[in-house]
Amino acid sequence: QVQLVESGGGLVQAGGSLRLSCTASGRTFSSYTLGWFRQAPGKEREFVAAIRRSGGSTYGADSVKGRFTISRDNAKNTVYLQMNSLKPEDTAVYYCAADQSSWPALTPEGFGSWGQGTQVTVSS
Repeated sequence: QVQLVESGGGLVQAGGSLRLSCTASGRTFSSYTLGWFRQAPGKEREFVAAIRRSGGSTYGADSVKGRFTISRDNAKNTVYLQMNSLKPEDTAVYYCAADQSSWPALTPEGFGSWGQGTQVTVSS
């Protein structure tokens, strides 16, 4: 399994931006579908965005479309989540996830490897 480490979380005002990064160990990074999930206090972990192995296709949850962008740099073993126009309801712990399936189910159960999470707090 790949090891994932997230960074870039923090406190930001509503309307602001953050970019999360997730760096993976291993030499097979390009063979993984990558995703971002988030979990707010008292809520279940939910899908945010995913990107295919080649980076050619992405998919985002309705709640973040037009505001969040997922991208990857296979040469750097890194996946990014650019978050713009942040809202207080985006406050959560954000997790990076990876799976070797060409397109896993976009649920927490669909991804086999996880990072430790990074906190994002959006103040109103």
